[in-house]
Amino acid sequence: MTDFDDYATVKEAAERLNIHPESVRRLIRKGKLPARKFANTWLIERDVLEQFASHYDPRPGNKATLL
Repeated sequence: MTDFDDYATVKEAAERLNIHPESVRRLIRKGKLPARKFANTWLIERDVLEQFASHYDPRPGNKATLL
């Protein structure tokens, strides 16, 4: 499996980003996290994942409040 050592799975990306795997899939679908699909599995380049992780904040946005 040496050809895929430079790639992370959705599960590995989720662990690296401290978010749920479905949230990783959502980022991929929205085009915010580049990934490739191989045999029905999303693969993210580890270098790209590290670059993304260095700028990613998993906290949700500000909640709307009633005044």
